[in-house]
Amino acid sequence: MRPHRTAGPPVRIVHLGLGNFFRAHQAWYTAAAPDSAHWGIAAFTGRSRTLAEELSAQGGLYTLVVRGPDHDEMAVQTAVSAAHPGTDLGSWCAYLARPRVAVVTLTVTEAAYRRRTGGGLDLDDPDVRADADAIRRGGAVATVPGRLVAGLAARRAAGAGPLAVVSCDNLPGNGAATARVVHDLAAAAAPALGEWITANVSFVTTMVDRITPRTTADDVRAVARLTGREDAVPVVTEPFTEWVLSGEFPAGRPAWDGAGARFTGDVTPHETRKLLLLNGGHSLLAYAGGARGHDTIAAAIADPVCRRWLDQWWDEAARYVPLPAADLAVYRRALLDRFANPRIRHTLAQIAADGSQKLPIRVLPVLRGERAGGRAASGAVRVLAAWIQHLRGIGAPVDDAGAGPYRERARSARDVLGLLAPDLSGDLELVHALDEACVAFNG
Repeated sequence: MRPHRTAGPPVRIVHLGLGNFFRAHQAWYTAAAPDSAHWGIAAFTGRSRTLAEELSAQGGLYTLVVRGPDHDEMAVQTAVSAAHPGTDLGSWCAYLARPRVAVVTLTVTEAAYRRRTGGGLDLDDPDVRADADAIRRGGAVATVPGRLVAGLAARRAAGAGPLAVVSCDNLPGNGAATARVVHDLAAAAAPALGEWITANVSFVTTMVDRITPRTTADDVRAVARLTGREDAVPVVTEPFTEWVLSGEFPAGRPAWDGAGARFTGDVTPHETRKLLLLNGGHSLLAYAGGARGHDTIAAAIADPVCRRWLDQWWDEAARYVPLPAADLAVYRRALLDRFANPRIRHTLAQIAADGSQKLPIRVLPVLRGERAGGRAASGAVRVLAAWIQHLRGIGAPVDDAGAGPYRERARSARDVLGLLAPDLSGDLELVHALDEACVAFNG
């Protein structure tokens, strides 16, 4: 029998990006908060109906499997009160029009913000232009900025008061990044709405961390065997979890700090540590480990060559993390334990997706810093070279909506660099190092 209930906690949070990470992280923190009975979540997928339908059939309940190196802990999660497909714009706007709703959270990936290279909204994107027109007409929107702006327009029209928007994606300064695209779209579509957003909506910056692979059919069977319950949509995650937030919640929030979340005046040190060491390390292993024939993080980190490359990357990247060296050493040791967990099947193909959006955030700051300091940047060069080889067909298949222009130039490392980081394309020593690193992967 599936887990089921007739009603969950009252909806006070609306989430966009219903998927495994959200259910292992924000939803877990909300369920674990001491006031969880007062904070239900209405969660929306990106577009797909399937997960929303499966969760709805279970009353929003699902099993979280916390998979340590030698045993599992399973618990039914209760924070999701309603699940909807992302195409259900009517329900999205109706929730945001409720005064009781106080928080909107997002886990939608870097690419979904539709940003230009400089960080602003890409107003030349046809989907963004269509959304701006739809907002003016009161029509249906499709993009993430469009859904946010449409929902905030509904809230303003209903006089429902202020709220907080909380991005939980791997973007530096994700609160400011979200605010930028929302304000850019509002300015293009409804300037008066932009003024209301400035006065009533806070944008909270966060750092999130919990390795959460895709659920497999074996995971579904294991939950049924060990619990006696059928659960079509369990989530597998690691024991480690971290959430650091900075910003205002003008309409209130759950007591997430009671579940272990931290609130601080500046997320930047924690955010930089995670983006460069964990996420940057993941990208290295995804592309370089894939080129060496591995298919999971655990397999790649068990390879002495990949491990040596990871240490080299971390030595470079650590220069740009504003935390004490002793703290970084502890973090690196913990990452090695997390990466090596053989019971977390975190595939390199999953991590390799959307590299054109991820590498500018995870790798280019280190590459630029190293070159400016007169250093070879061998670790950063290796990540880029491995990605170029990935574009050339080595390792996991390319799954990246923005990869087209890079794949067209992939025969020339210099051309790829010129598109990814034009300011570095004249660095001939760097270009030569990239070429040599690419050739090394062929051997």
